[in-house]
Amino acid sequence: MGKKITDVSDVYFTDFRTAGVGLAGKMERLACAAGLRGIDFQDKLVAIKVHFGEPGNLAFLRHNYAASIARVVKELKGLPFVTDANALYKGERADAVRHLRAATENGYHEASLGCPVIIADGLRGHDHRIIHIEMKHFKKAYIAAAVAEADVIISLNHFKGHVETGFGGALKNIGMGSGSRDGKYQMHSVAVPKIKRENCVGCGQCVSHCAYEAITLDSSRKAQINKKICVGCGQCVAVCNFDAPQISWDHGGQALGERIAEYSAAVLKGKEHFHINVITDVSPLCDCVGYNDIPIVPGIGFLASRDPVAIDSASADLVTEAPINPSSALHKHIDESGGMGLDKFSLLVPEARWRESLAYAEDIGLGNVKYKLIRKKYEEA
Repeated sequence: MGKKITDVSDVYFTDFRTAGVGLAGKMERLACAAGLRGIDFQDKLVAIKVHFGEPGNLAFLRHNYAASIARVVKELKGLPFVTDANALYKGERADAVRHLRAATENGYHEASLGCPVIIADGLRGHDHRIIHIEMKHFKKAYIAAAVAEADVIISLNHFKGHVETGFGGALKNIGMGSGSRDGKYQMHSVAVPKIKRENCVGCGQCVSHCAYEAITLDSSRKAQINKKICVGCGQCVAVCNFDAPQISWDHGGQALGERIAEYSAAVLKGKEHFHINVITDVSPLCDCVGYNDIPIVPGIGFLASRDPVAIDSASADLVTEAPINPSSALHKHIDESGGMGLDKFSLLVPEARWRESLAYAEDIGLGNVKYKLIRKKYEEA
């Protein structure tokens, strides 16, 4: 990714307080202050990478934010499109037809955005370009074609929890989110779940949600996983209400985070890029799940940076500094400070080791873990 000039990156921040300007406008002002308008967009194909949200989940980012960024790109003579790649697991985003239908249901379509919506890896998720990276886990990455062929990448990220990586932010959206089906398989295959039999009640939720028919119920109506078929997508872990399927952390957690970082490096290789994190509705699970739990912390604000590592590092720190929502899944961890200063994502997923994953992203040249937080106020129009 190139030699680092400095060990500290600028990350711009503003909260959600507003009296005379809409939230999308406030985010736009922050992005421009952070350097969005300094990018050469002239006649460039610009991928605005988002997560459209699994139908049923209401924590995903509203389309208004992407529309605001697309408008700036068009003003600067760029050619924006809003995009995501197909999911690895069973659901309404497993192929381009259903994925576009889900995007439209959640407000993402050309009429609302002012630019096209493109499913980056094609009809069934196999339309990719091979990017050579020669790193620890991968020598090459399978990147969704529309992302790989874009001239500029802008990631617009809902910052929230994640069952395998602790949190999902810029790197998760760029790396895992831009892999084709083959690429997602590569990244996830390190962490095949296992069944804690004493927790299994035989409800069959994991069986019905497995896209690869890797899970069956045995003669005792206990779930069992065929490791030769399982791709490690973690959907069974997300949908089980009894904690029966569990990630095998012997090879997961940090290794998955490192693999996502390498895919992020492949996506951004040789390209101009810019990143926005929105810390709102910080649900324990990611937007891939068809529901969302109450946020673990109050809404915090917007961050913008040219550095994807620094923006994730700053976002995680802001969530750490925030109080715990007393009605959330972390309510038992509230102390005399209200939970301020507690690592919320390690409380959710102790084995995820997200700090080590960020450090690896820095090691491979993606950006800096250290950052300078530049606070801005845009309450008035």
